[in-house]
Amino acid sequence: MEESVIAEAANGAIALANGTANEVKSLFHLDELSAYFTWANLAKVITSVVAILIFWMFYRIIRHFVKKAASKTLQKKTVSLIVKAISYCFYVLIVMYVLGLFGIKLSAIWGAAGIAGVAIGFAAQTSVSNLISGLFVVTDKAMKIGDFIEVDGISGTIDSIGIISIKIHTGDNQLVRIPNSTIINTKLKNYSAFPYRRYIFETSVDYDSDFDKVMEVAKTVPARCPTVVLDNPEYSPKVLWTTHGDSGVNLNIIVWSKKEDFLQTKSDIAINTLKAFNEAQINIPFNRMDVAILNEKK
Repeated sequence: MEESVIAEAANGAIALANGTANEVKSLFHLDELSAYFTWANLAKVITSVVAILIFWMFYRIIRHFVKKAASKTLQKKTVSLIVKAISYCFYVLIVMYVLGLFGIKLSAIWGAAGIAGVAIGFAAQTSVSNLISGLFVVTDKAMKIGDFIEVDGISGTIDSIGIISIKIHTGDNQLVRIPNSTIINTKLKNYSAFPYRRYIFETSVDYDSDFDKVMEVAKTVPARCPTVVLDNPEYSPKVLWTTHGDSGVNLNIIVWSKKEDFLQTKSDIAINTLKAFNEAQINIPFNRMDVAILNEKK
């Protein structure tokens, strides 16, 4: 009798233990997990780790070169955004690679991403266009912060170059934001790209002037202006007759100056031309209006 009771108790304990073990396996999915802990999957894990290390080294190298190149033309904030974008792309590629390595189908994920991409593309066409144009602006290196540029009739000094737009301040100190797509689709003039700028001053003299004397006097004007380049043969001043105007013969005084002296050069050439012509008694024609007052006879 006692032996039968003990046997029943033992069987009950064994059944309880088996039931508990089954519940634990079911709760933590131990059977499913044990199916993954195979030599094949272990090799995949090792392959994934090695691949991640290789990708990480390439990612660090690419990020270093991109950051170095972008820092030459962009602000720190913009460079930081570019580096973050590269980081996000790296993380996405790693996740996709690991999922594919373990046999997880990515077709559904790619399909959902494609649909989302189309929807976002239609909703943000302008922003995407500016973003892509920003990449061209960065890689083209046609301008940098501090350059004086003209885009679509608007001129000013560049304050910042971003992924979406650039910001300039005009001569009257107004802030203007120019989208990058506008820069790509229109003509860009960079007046600061080269160290020297040319200025052409147009004037005219009377038809009854002594043209040899006019030429001789006009050639002395550049020497009166301290900002004009005189010692470089490539940028030497020139005086040329151009056209026959309605009131006189037109000529151009062509000079070069450093880009930072351009405005001062314009002012000096204008006033010194007038002074030189007045001293030599050379007349500059201009429109006149004669007013005659007539007394009506009663």
